[in-house]
Amino acid sequence: MPPRKQSEAAAGTPAPTTMADLKATLWKAADKLRGSLSASQYKDVILGLVFLKYVSDAYDERRELIRSDLAGQGYDDEQIDTLIDDPEEYQGYGVFLVPPQARWRFLAENAKGMPAQGMTPAQSVGALVDAAMDTVMGANPTLRGTLPKIYNRENIDQRRLGELLDLFNDTRFSRQGEHRARDLMGEVYEYFLGAFARAEGKRGGEFFTPPSVVKTLVEVLQPDHGRVYDPCCGSGGMFVQAEKFIAAHHGDPTGIAVYGQEAMEKTWRLAKMNLAIHGIENTGLGTAWHDTFARDVHPEMQMDFILANPPFNIKDWVRNTEDPRWRFGVPPATNANFAWIQHILSKLAPGGRAGVVMANGSMSSNTGGEGDIRAAIVRADQVACMVALPTQLFRSTGIPVCLWFFAKHKEAGAQGAIDRKGQVLFIDARDLGYMVDRAERDLAPEDIARIADTFHIWRGTPGAMGTYEDVPGFCKSATLAEIKANGYVLTPGRYVGSAEVPDDGEPLDDKIARLTSEVRDGFALRANLQQRVLAALDSLEVNHE
Repeated sequence: MPPRKQSEAAAGTPAPTTMADLKATLWKAADKLRGSLSASQYKDVILGLVFLKYVSDAYDERRELIRSDLAGQGYDDEQIDTLIDDPEEYQGYGVFLVPPQARWRFLAENAKGMPAQGMTPAQSVGALVDAAMDTVMGANPTLRGTLPKIYNRENIDQRRLGELLDLFNDTRFSRQGEHRARDLMGEVYEYFLGAFARAEGKRGGEFFTPPSVVKTLVEVLQPDHGRVYDPCCGSGGMFVQAEKFIAAHHGDPTGIAVYGQEAMEKTWRLAKMNLAIHGIENTGLGTAWHDTFARDVHPEMQMDFILANPPFNIKDWVRNTEDPRWRFGVPPATNANFAWIQHILSKLAPGGRAGVVMANGSMSSNTGGEGDIRAAIVRADQVACMVALPTQLFRSTGIPVCLWFFAKHKEAGAQGAIDRKGQVLFIDARDLGYMVDRAERDLAPEDIARIADTFHIWRGTPGAMGTYEDVPGFCKSATLAEIKANGYVLTPGRYVGSAEVPDDGEPLDDKIARLTSEVRDGFALRANLQQRVLAALDSLEVNHE
């Protein structure tokens, strides 16, 4: 049966859950598990259930649309029952196949009252959920080996698990309109991952990069074609943002293919789910999790775009001094920063571009030969831009961070109309952003646009408007000779200088005299106040006696 145009939802269908309602439900779910599991454990429990609810709702919605369409064409119930299970009618619309025993309605109905009936572990709520995960993976090859089967373990309270299923019963995802459910689900992942990055401290950084940082990388690199790669992909946020960039610019989402790997098993599974739920082909993440330094799962492949947020300052990593990736020098055993950078450069295609989040120390450190490696990379003219970011963007670490942007070729051409060979753009963005709360800063859309626009105007990117000029305190285009004179230190503040202070027209001698008078007056006022306070204290002592 050929796929048909998707019609509108039937009248009377419940409205999809709003993001605000869903966030409230997620935290109620977390409350049910607190005390019985750690945050790192109930994250996996809840995210797995959210995924299962999403695929079930999407399947049910698509099924009702097919039924409505067939009925409208005059098919009777018997004919509809024959045609409605055609896999192409689901997969052709980006909907996962969900067998009957994995559908949410089946799970919710069979979970009712189970703990009270004293059923055996094999018949528990957790066994039902684990079996559902198995059947969904069996029906959808892109999900095989991905979904969590953790619900029938001894540490999972089956009564609370049953309550979680009840809690999610009223949550409804929809794929109507502009693929609303897919966007909503992406927000769920970003929200929940962000929340757990906060809750888990530094460990949260294993799978979460602040969206504004990811968007900055994407807006500068503009990954709109070819192979997009992340060697430490976490939850897959770089790939998701790349897809959003293409959609926002009306590009062809089939024009890119994503590749990556991840060393942590749970995080790798999460990335596979995240990509699947966004409709992004996830086979490029390999068939299992692997350490990038121990085994490159894409050894012969060159990438058009690379986006990465490697774990900072790793002191214990798989190091082979004979590794051909160390073209610019062998990284020190006590820090993997320049191992990540050199791995990324080794994977970059001749016309490729890369953006990497790094600890600020990478811009100036000379420890363990890092200064020599950095100098060799600069001399090879592969650094395009350095961006110093504001502090407190990452809840998971207090380490100040920067962005490195690389390009194998910087001459005038398809990537930019301006020849930038032998030059590096420095951007000091430390004063940008706003405080979300006392502990966390974020970049506003206009901040991201300012950074990206500055780069594209400097490079002469097609579509960029304006003429580049150095802005004291913010940006500077420096030559390799200038960088050499600064000892190959790449800290933007060293090059951009201080922002210009507007001239207020007051003569310097008059300004010094005025300020001196104000300081003297301030001292006099302080002395007067001090005498008054001491007199008041003396009066209190006399009265007390």
